[in-house]
Formats: sequence, C-alpha cells, structure tokens
Amino acid sequence: MRMKELKCPQCGSVFSVDEADYASIVSQVKTQEFEAEIKSRLEEIQKQNATKQEAEALKLSQEFQGKLNSKEIEISKKDSEIAMLQTKINSFNQTKQLELDAERSKMNEEIARLKSEIEQNENKIRVAVLEEQNKAKDIIQAKENSLIELRSQIDVNKKEATIREANIKEDYERQLKQKQEQVNYYKDLKAKLSTKMIGESLEAHCSNEFNLVRTSMFPNAYFDKDNDASLGSKGDFIFRDYADGIEYISIMFEMKNEMDETATKHKNDDFLAKLDKDRRDKNCEYAVLVSLLEPDNDFYNNGIVDVSYKYPKMYVVRPQFFMPIISLLTQASKKSVEYQRELILAKQQSIDVTNFEKKLNDFKTKFGDHYQRASDKFYKAIDEIDKTIKSLQKMKDDLLSSENYLRLANNDTENLTIKKLTHGNPTMKQKFEEARMAAENGIIED
Repeated sequence: MRMKELKCPQCGSVFSVDEADYASIVSQVKTQEFEAEIKSRLEEIQKQNATKQEAEALKLSQEFQGKLNSKEIEISKKDSEIAMLQTKINSFNQTKQLELDAERSKMNEEIARLKSEIEQNENKIRVAVLEEQNKAKDIIQAKENSLIELRSQIDVNKKEATIREANIKEDYERQLKQKQEQVNYYKDLKAKLSTKMIGESLEAHCSNEFNLVRTSMFPNAYFDKDNDASLGSKGDFIFRDYADGIEYISIMFEMKNEMDETATKHKNDDFLAKLDKDRRDKNCEYAVLVSLLEPDNDFYNNGIVDVSYKYPKMYVVRPQFFMPIISLLTQASKKSVEYQRELILAKQQSIDVTNFEKKLNDFKTKFGDHYQRASDKFYKAIDEIDKTIKSLQKMKDDLLSSENYLRLANNDTENLTIKKLTHGNPTMKQKFEEARMAAENGIIED
C-alpha cells in the first residue's frame, strides 16, 4: 500500500498516512472548505446585494433630492414671481400639482420596479447557490458510491484469485499424486517381473493385438504358439493365412525382451540364426523378430528393418510394427494366389503357356497399380494419424521408412521372370521351351 506524506502547517513536522486515511482527510477537508467557501460566498453576495441596494437607494435619494432641490429652486423662483404673477400661478398651480403628482408616481413606480428586480436577483442567487450545493452533494455521493463499488470489486477479485489459486494448487497436487502413483506402479511392476515374465508379457501383447483384428482382417488365418520342439528348437508364434484353401503366406515369429537390470545385454543378431533355422524347419516363408532389445539403437528404431542380406526373407521390428508387418506381407503375398492357381491349372490341364507369361506381366502391372493405391492409402492414414494423435509422430516417421521396403518388394516382383520361375524345375522349363518353339513354328497363336 502506498503512503502519503502530510506536513503540519503549525509545527512543520511531516508524517505519513495510508491511502485510505489520506482520502478520508482530503474528503473532510474538501467538504469543510467547500461548505466554508459556500458560506463565505453567500455572505459576500448578501453584503454585495445590501451594498448595492444601499447604493441604489442613495442614488435614487440623491436624484430625488436633486430633483426636489431643483423643484424647490423653481418654486422659489415661482414664489418670487407670485407676487407679480399670483393670478397666473393660481391658474397654473393645479396643472403643476398634477404634473408633480405624476412625476412622483413615476418615481415611486421606478423605485418599486428596482426593488422587485433586486428581490428577483436575490432569489436567483439563492436558487443558484442551492443548485451548486446539490450538484456538489451529488458529485460527492457519486464518488463515495464509486469508491464503495471499487472496494467491493477488489474484494471479489481477491476472493476469485484465492479460489483460482486453491484450484490450481489442488489440480497440481492431484496430477503429481497420480504421476507418483504411476511411477510407483511401474517400479513395482518392473521389480516383480522376471526375465521370463517380461518375455511372456511381450508375447501376450502381440497375441492380443492380433486377436483384436483376427475376425475382421484375417478370418481364415492360423495364428498360435509354436509348441513343436521335436527338431531341437521352436519359435514363439506361427502365422499362416489361406485363400480358397491355398496357403499364400506363412510367418515365423520370435519375441525377445529383457529387463533393464539384466547384467548380460543381448543383441538382436544373437537370435537371427535360430529364427532362420526355425523358419526353415517349420516350412515358413518369412521370419520376423519382434524385439525390444537394443532400445537405443536407431537402426532398429526407424521402422521395419529388412535383414534379408543376412538371412532370406527376415525382418526385425519393434512391437508397434507387429500388425503393420503382417498387413504389408499379406497384401504383397495375396497377389501370388492367382499365380499359384495358374501353376496348378498348368499341371492339371493342357494350357497355353505363352499366355501364362502375358498374365504374369498383367499381374506385375496390376500389382504396381495396387501398390500405388496402397501407398496412397498409406499416406492418407499417415495424415489422419498426424491430425488425431500427435504423440504418434515418431511412429509416423517409422511407417514412412517402411515405404522403402514396399519399393524393394515391388522391385522383386518386377524382376520376377519365367526364367527365374523355371530355374531348378526342368519340367516347367521344358514346357515353356516347347511352347516357345511351337509359337515360333506357328502351331500356337499368341
């Protein structure tokens, strides 16, 4: 609170008062000074009016006395002439008396008029003074009302600020308590979990993720734990899907995780050889390692990692890419169902093998179109993720990096030729050679 300094006019000493006391003193001084000023002005106006009335009366009296003197002089002159003009005076005496009476009447009327004007002026002055007093009172009352409203508003603002401060403090304490409970929960959970339990929790997570979409996306698929260890080892899960009774894709899954406190830290490469062996032993086309190992390795944190340069058709992914890798591989493999049907029909019937290559080229073209559409939908899905869940920005970057593997898959399809298909298959190679020779000899038309 700001303090005001006041100086005593008697002793000259200076003392301080707060704003409220200062305002009260000023209000009292102003009110007393105003009333004293009004009183002094009223007295002054009354004195001025009295002086003015006396001056007017004196002036009128002097004028009247002057006129009387002049009249008396005239009368004296007339008296001097009475002797000579007594008859004439008598004849004019009545006339002069009438004129004098008329003059006196006019003077009385003038005096009455002046008195009336003075009274009117006094009334106007009284009314003006009363109006000024009323205005001053209204102004003082308005100032007091404003001061009361301001004080009331300040009290309300203080109460609201106190309530807001209490609410913010309560919210902060509640959030802090929730965060602390969450931290304690995860610390307790991590302390209780063994290495085996952590691995099993990752398997349960992947199993739950798949079961959420099994009915809608993979109604004919087989997805279950690999319990066959007759060949010396086994994986964690096997995925197989079918179209019209034809198995068009199979994936061997291995899930790996370990506690932060584990003394020996494993690497993803430590499990690739076993995973490849399990894939070949269980006759699976692809192998996928779902891993939480090496959490700080950016090579494995950037999406779907293709390690086929070490082991054929093998990928390493984080748990969040478990369903995306299944979706990408199944979409790419579904197109081979038509190709497998053609091979079955080629074995069972005498077909035009030259049209087979044409259909295969059509398959490449259609696959490229489907790939483009899938890529467009993929980017649309990324845009939706950006709009709705900002916290998945890192996942978006990971998904974008998977486009490279789609491109590699498309390149692999583009490089698919009859020569590569018939490599190691002398029967099919012989049939294609016979078909080409027949086409060259004009036996079979294109």
